Amino acid sequence: MLLHFLLASFVFLSSVKDGNARITSSFVRSEFPSTDIPLDHEAFAVPKGYNAPQQVHITQGDYDGKAVIISWVTTEEPSNCKVEYGTSENKFQSSADGSFTNYTFYQYKSGFIHQCLIEDLEYDTKYYYRIGSGDSSREFWFKTPPKVGPDAPYKFGIIGDLGQTFNSLSTLDHYIESGAETVLFVGDLSYADRYKYNDVGLRWDTWGRFVEKSTAYQPWIWSAGNHEIDYMPYMGEVVPFRNYLHRFPTPFMASTSSNPLWYAIRRASAHIIVLSSYSPFVKYTPQWRWLQDELKRVDREKTPWLIVLMHVPLYNSNEAHFMEGESMRAVYESWFIHHKVDVVFAGHVHAYERSYRYSNVDYNITSGHWYPVPDKAAPIYITVGDGGNQEGLASRFTEPQPEYSAFREASYGHSTLEIKNRTHAIYHWNRNDDGKKVETDSFVLHNQYWGSHRRRRKLNKHLLMRLFDAGSLTTV
Repeated sequence: MLLHFLLASFVFLSSVKDGNARITSSFVRSEFPSTDIPLDHEAFAVPKGYNAPQQVHITQGDYDGKAVIISWVTTEEPSNCKVEYGTSENKFQSSADGSFTNYTFYQYKSGFIHQCLIEDLEYDTKYYYRIGSGDSSREFWFKTPPKVGPDAPYKFGIIGDLGQTFNSLSTLDHYIESGAETVLFVGDLSYADRYKYNDVGLRWDTWGRFVEKSTAYQPWIWSAGNHEIDYMPYMGEVVPFRNYLHRFPTPFMASTSSNPLWYAIRRASAHIIVLSSYSPFVKYTPQWRWLQDELKRVDREKTPWLIVLMHVPLYNSNEAHFMEGESMRAVYESWFIHHKVDVVFAGHVHAYERSYRYSNVDYNITSGHWYPVPDKAAPIYITVGDGGNQEGLASRFTEPQPEYSAFREASYGHSTLEIKNRTHAIYHWNRNDDGKKVETDSFVLHNQYWGSHRRRRKLNKHLLMRLFDAGSLTTV
């Protein structure tokens, strides 16, 4: 009885429900027009000063969260590639040197794209940094995560298919208010490929300025979607991901990946794996071999939470992009189950959907169940391709609602995943309701690894020893 009480006290669940009924929301979004924000809007404002740094964004720069990559653009000429940084505001005790590049896309010439890796940072520390030169320099800050460990609490945001409309702006503003510390971005950034010729590069620039009020202050963990491919042979542009790869670096080499489109990081108590839906992934391909090895590297004693990001959802009951993820599901779903993946986040479909724990691995064309069945070992699949882009919402769901689908709604929003400890995390999906944030779907996520009976007994003993050491049993 005591052990049950102690475990329950870890969860903080009094106002959060576990879903147990399939729901198709009847909410109808009275949305802002799905058109991009005009170029002269303040959301795209160019910072003042000659050659001032703009489009500032940071991402994790190593495997364990002790490094960041800081990126920025100058338009007139290359600026000082140095980043000055320190733990006190206006006091920059250290510096790191970076490099710059630029590129062309059709007749568009990019600005000078600077990237700088800052290493050997202290965990759980706020750093201030300055980029640029003279009166045009700009200052920002970021906070490093806690040291990698099984009970390190952390709050992630999840955003996908953002774009640069007024709906996108609503999503971004609501996310900033959430208190989350890092964005897990599931692909489709700027939607610049909706434009032609030089306007493609121009809209990559506006998106970089648009998201800067978040990306300059906390890491966004990037994954690529179909709108990053930018395959435009009519313009002579046939190299996939050209704009994206020049602008958004990832720490792929830190996880022994051979390609920046798939990689892994560890952050606080989470091991996060980023996959590429639009790169070869079948047996013997580089991505397949890398994922096979990376899953073996996961240490659930150090990082209990195993999270996978991809763009195309493996489970999707919307008519939009229906079954597009089936080929990747056939390749990787059994691995996700075997390695006890907790949750898989995807985008692509411009709506929200959450699954129950179901799998479709017991089928081999000639025998077995030909439909998904309940499976306690399976991850939960969540589609958050509802950031707000100009293509609008995917409002037509298939009927009847499949048994694997727990909740679905065609609306814009963002999600948060707040890890409490090694056993429980609290998840929220927040709808943009006429400019207001509304928590619409929530549940308690139970860790797949530490949920096993044997490990639960081990954890109970660990908790009791800690409580005896602290003298806390007398208060229970």
